[in-house]
Amino acid sequence: MLLKYKPKPKPEPDEPRYLSVKHMIIGRIYSGEWPPRYKIPSESELVEEFAVSRMTVNRALRELSIEGAIARVKGVGSFVAVPRLKANVLEVRNVAEEIAERGKQHSADVIMLDQLKASPEIAEQLQVPIGMAVFHSIIVHREDNVPLQIEDRYVNPGIVPNYLEQKFDRITPNKYLSDVTAWTGAEHQVEAILPAAWEARLLGITVSDPCLLVYRRTFFGNDVVTYVRLLFAGSRYRIESHQKSHGMNTHGS
Repeated sequence: MLLKYKPKPKPEPDEPRYLSVKHMIIGRIYSGEWPPRYKIPSESELVEEFAVSRMTVNRALRELSIEGAIARVKGVGSFVAVPRLKANVLEVRNVAEEIAERGKQHSADVIMLDQLKASPEIAEQLQVPIGMAVFHSIIVHREDNVPLQIEDRYVNPGIVPNYLEQKFDRITPNKYLSDVTAWTGAEHQVEAILPAAWEARLLGITVSDPCLLVYRRTFFGNDVVTYVRLLFAGSRYRIESHQKSHGMNTHGS
């Protein structure tokens, strides 16, 4: 967890009230009274406990969320943030295996699994004719039921014809593609963005929360196997890159 300040033992008497609330919350987090993933009391409960206005509590929680101390899940509540997870840009492993290694439970929501006509943009990414039928999936990967990643993937049906027949709430696309295809090259791009409204809803964040977006294409010879967008909530992840000479798995999560 990365914070911009250390907790103060006691609030300063002349500091703004929202800062006093922030410092008291941070003090409970640092002391271990509120451990990672602990659900913070509701705004109404904090208003009563600290004897301040709802606006004051809301500002304190909003700033703590921006600074990475807490995570706010729309419609659920606020939680003490966990240390940012590391994702390797050049070797994105099976997300289900990574979660299992942390002793947590992976689950997936299949938002979309369909065939569509390739738009000019998607046709260019997959290097197929505009209007050609391609496969499309959108999956939200969760750790202990907390959304971690949106996987927005397009697949070349000429290389992976049975993609739509898979149960991706039981097996990840990464696992399936690794089992049925081979790749001979890959390319990727990373950028910081703000999520679209539908992406924010799926991740349980707001449209003002920064995200990390990884674009990846994998190739078999001159053919593109898959093009995928992996969207991470910026407050939950740190992206890293480690060059490897072989054994690299780049189909994505």
